[in-house]
This record gives sequence, C-alpha cells and structure tokens, in this order.
Amino acid sequence: MRKPLILLASIAMLAELAAPAFAYDRYAERPPVVVSPDLSAPWVLQLGRNPGQVMPRQQRRQQPAQAQVRPTAPRSAPRTAQRQKTRPDGVQTAALRAPEKRSVKPQINPIYLPQTVAYDGGEKAGTIIIDTSENFLYLVQADGQARRYGVGTGKPGFEWSGTHKVTSKREWPEWRPPAEMIARERAKGRVLPAMMTGGPENPLGARALYLGSTLYRIHGTNQPWTIGGAVSSGCIRMRNEDVMDLYERVAVGTNVVVR
Repeated sequence: MRKPLILLASIAMLAELAAPAFAYDRYAERPPVVVSPDLSAPWVLQLGRNPGQVMPRQQRRQQPAQAQVRPTAPRSAPRTAQRQKTRPDGVQTAALRAPEKRSVKPQINPIYLPQTVAYDGGEKAGTIIIDTSENFLYLVQADGQARRYGVGTGKPGFEWSGTHKVTSKREWPEWRPPAEMIARERAKGRVLPAMMTGGPENPLGARALYLGSTLYRIHGTNQPWTIGGAVSSGCIRMRNEDVMDLYERVAVGTNVVVR
C-alpha cells in the first residue's frame, strides 16, 4: 500500500511544478535586486553633474553627490603658515617688526674738500690765508697756485681778523676751555670740563696750530659736517684729515692772515 501512495505524491508534486504561470503572478512580490556599490556609485554620483565630468574613484567614495568641496591648504605648507593666513590683517601687521631707523649724519658739501686752485694774490709761498666770508683756507704755493681747504669759522659775535704766526703745533691736543667760555656755556645749562685729554672725542680733533698769543687755533673737529659754516667761538676748524695734511705742510713761524 505504501508504494502506490508514494508514487501518487510524487506525481502530484511534478504536476504542480509543471503547471503554467498565471497573470496574477506578475504582481507578486519579488526579492530585491542587490547591486554592488562599486557598480552603482559612478551613476549615482553623476546625477546632477555634467555627463562628461568624471571624478576619481577615491573622491567618489569619500564625497556625496552634489557636495560642495571647500579648498584646503596644500599638504606641503607648514601649519604655522596656514594659521597666519586665517589671521586678520591687523594681527599679522602687529607681528611684524618695523625696520630700524639708521641715523644719517649730514654730508659735507664737496666744494669744501681739498683742491688746488689758481692764486694771484700778493702773499708769498707758504703763507696761510683764511677767508672768513667764504669759509676757505688757502696755503699759497710757489707756482701761482694755492691749496684750498674748507673751514668752519667764528659764529656771529665771534668774528675776528688779523695777522699772526704759528707759534706751536700739537698732535691730538688736550682742550682747556677758557674761563669766559666755561661761564658762557654754564649760563646755557651746559657744564664744560676744565680740561679734556686728546682723542677722537676732543673738540680740537687730531691736530692744532696755535696762533700767536691769542686763544685761537687752527684745529680739527669731531663734527666734520659743520665745515663751511660760522660755527665756532673764533677758532678755525677743519676736517681731521685736512688739518693733518696741513700740519705736515707748514712749520712753526708760518704767517697766518685772517680776513
């Protein structure tokens, strides 16, 4: 009995499988179709974009469709530079150091530099002539010429003229201000020393030629930019290099004519 029953069950199953499909089967729920993300991503990302624009695979995976990408600083740029770019202009300016100002001293007018000029006066060779109106010192030479130097002369109230001889010569002389000058400068609030040893800071400079029994001298200066002006208390001042040159050219007893 069992064999016929099994045979009949098998025939029924085969008949059910071979049965034709009906129209309502198309409306039955179908299993979802699963597509690999690697295949669908390019088409989804291209929605809303230019069909000709293709993004690299790495960007496809990291960026969603129609996402706005903000520009970032290049990887090679240091972090400190990136921070400075985000700072306001005021902060960046405050961090910069202002350039150091260099003090520039006035330059001497080239007309007062030593030069040889023609001379047709009546003084003999070797005489020193000082023109206080033009601020020139002339050393007369034997061939109708003179060596001319620029000088600083007495300021208003301290002008003088006359003829004297060079009574002594000193290298890097010490300075002993006269009592009148000390009192005059004290009234201005400036205290002068009773004596200052010779050296670069000394107002008499590198050389001095003393004139007769007067308190006046032809001397150097540590303020060469004053040459060409009425700046002294009566002395004749020269650049240090010029007074050193004159010092070697004249001797004690030389006539000095101040006009």
